Amino acid sequence: MTTLDEKSIARDRMRYIKNTQSANLCYLGILFNVLFFVNIYKSDVGTYYYNVLIGVSIVYNLLFLLAAFLASESVKSYSKNYSYVLFFLGIMQIVRIFIIPMRAHGATTIVNNETVKVMGNGQFFTVVVYLVLSAVAILAAGWINLKKCNELNAHLKEIGEIK
Repeated sequence: MTTLDEKSIARDRMRYIKNTQSANLCYLGILFNVLFFVNIYKSDVGTYYYNVLIGVSIVYNLLFLLAAFLASESVKSYSKNYSYVLFFLGIMQIVRIFIIPMRAHGATTIVNNETVKVMGNGQFFTVVVYLVLSAVAILAAGWINLKKCNELNAHLKEIGEIK
């Protein structure tokens, strides 16, 4: 069997095998997002986090989790459009670094009549790493799915199943 035949067989198998690689990367991105979420909201620094921005962040987290899970299930069946959803979610994870973590890292608040930093260097580094890892996993899932979808569509055109 030639290499071309093996590649054709591998492409044909894509019709029957789920895209678990992209789905698992989505789950990994969700896991890192949850670790970020827990790390931010377990902080007890007075009333610093009691504001509208945190409310918006919580709602965004819920939407992120919902969209990422929906995308993870959809990329299993090689849904090309969800690659673009994943690209958007990955970019938003990077943008989030500049919203709460950056603001909290540079802020101080008063707790028990003492001025304390809202977010120390260690916590800042940790939450940024979680967001970056989440973004990388989500973007990789989107990229891999897009590549596999294009490969599968090319194969289906080649064998005449789609025009």
